[in-house]
Amino acid sequence: MTERKTIQQLQTPHTTASLAEDFQRVGIQKGMTLIVHSSLSSLGWVCGGAVAVVTALMEAVGEEGTLVMPSQSADNSDPAEWQRPPVPEDWWQIIRDEMPAYDPDVTPSRGMGVIADTFRTFPGVKRSAHPVYSFAAWGKHSDYILSEQPLEEGFGPRSPLAKIYELDGHILLLGVTHESNTSLHFAEHSVPDREKVKKGTAMKENGNRVWKTYEEILYDSDPFEELGKDFEGKLQVKSNKIGTADVRLMKQRSAVDFARNWLQEKHR
Repeated sequence: MTERKTIQQLQTPHTTASLAEDFQRVGIQKGMTLIVHSSLSSLGWVCGGAVAVVTALMEAVGEEGTLVMPSQSADNSDPAEWQRPPVPEDWWQIIRDEMPAYDPDVTPSRGMGVIADTFRTFPGVKRSAHPVYSFAAWGKHSDYILSEQPLEEGFGPRSPLAKIYELDGHILLLGVTHESNTSLHFAEHSVPDREKVKKGTAMKENGNRVWKTYEEILYDSDPFEELGKDFEGKLQVKSNKIGTADVRLMKQRSAVDFARNWLQEKHR
């Protein structure tokens, strides 16, 4: 969609102030621990773009709250797995040897959207150490949420997602569907005998760049849309509109608990 058409969709532009009011209207409160998955284009035209959205979200939760967004770098992985796009097999070892090591200060995120990628660069925002499945966080509980994230269980029981669960946090889906709902990967760890796969990534150990191999469960977001629809049909989820964006706000603990039961039933 062209910028002209985006402008024509709205009667007035989104601003930091109007978005902060909108976020409060849909149920975001001061002091919340909130993980956000987002699409800037879904909102329509925003004065200030992603910077305005991030600022409004920070205002909505306040310094007594905590804001979290994914900052994953899926391209820092074994090229043998790459499908979007794949690379020639004779490139694989070159990539393993030459991929720059993950650095939370400079490694860009991939596929997280411009709001999340802008958020990770904001003053006061910190980022976790996982070379593939990192998260960025700001606010009261940011240090605790990012305090550990095992390489082998990036979305598992000691991950930032688990910390949000412990804090009884919320999920905001801003213009995206449950396919983007990373917390559902946390629920996958409850499925017994989950298949494990071998992974690889470039990271630093003792100050040196290494290519590290490890095992983790096979994460699969393919069923998340069906899972999400079932969740919304059985439990109360606050659905609203902000501009042209569909917005869903939910308790993370409720979503994860539902997903655990749903996935275990499907596994039988």
